[in-house]
Amino acid sequence: MLFFFLGNLFAQKEEKAIVKILSFNILHGKTTNGSFDLDIIANVIKKAGADFVSLQEVDFKTNRAKKYDLPTELGFRTKMASVFGRAMYYDGGEYGEGILSKYSFLSTRNVALPYTKGNEPRAALEITTVLESGDTISFIGTHLDHLKEDTDRVSQAKAINKAFSNNKYPTILSGDLNDEPNSNTINILESFWKASYNKSNPKLTFPSDNPIKKIDYVLYYPKKKWKVISKETICDTIASDHCAYLVTLELFK
Repeated sequence: MLFFFLGNLFAQKEEKAIVKILSFNILHGKTTNGSFDLDIIANVIKKAGADFVSLQEVDFKTNRAKKYDLPTELGFRTKMASVFGRAMYYDGGEYGEGILSKYSFLSTRNVALPYTKGNEPRAALEITTVLESGDTISFIGTHLDHLKEDTDRVSQAKAINKAFSNNKYPTILSGDLNDEPNSNTINILESFWKASYNKSNPKLTFPSDNPIKKIDYVLYYPKKKWKVISKETICDTIASDHCAYLVTLELFK
């Protein structure tokens, strides 16, 4: 009996830490045909089978979103825990980031990112949680500035590196970064984070009906603690104008 117990305990310790990450810009729930059908968005998430989802363009009780709390609604539909991080007040409610998780939260924090006066505020939302394997990790969802001029994106990338560089636990960064590989923004982030995409053949994510560029990402740190198992795009042309980006990672013990 003791041998069985110790053997079972050893097996638990050796369990692989595999996580599936989905970055998904949800177009404030509108859908591309204007139907505002949250079940369409939820079905993309459920089919992906992700453990963690970073949601961008998320409305919290705005008039245009029919006063719905979108992270809570999508959490209910996908049976995942949810949290919202405000970037700004908007249209009778709030607008920002959302995270869905198959695991409960040890802690959450919302980091306001720098922006030029008159431009749209941005944020980086972080959760810390314990995986089934027993490993503690942090997961960050963000959405960087969308303007052609990259001034705000560059300052936001630098702020993200600074804010999370002293994280205690292995960390994943996921979101719509609104810039392409080898841009100033992405190069700044990749000076600290390791990217999950194939640099010689990145999977394109926008627009969903005919992707011509990559602007949605999953990155991780420390670089030697994670391994990319797989990556794919999910292009539902009704659910969003972005393809969802799904990455499976393994955390090394």
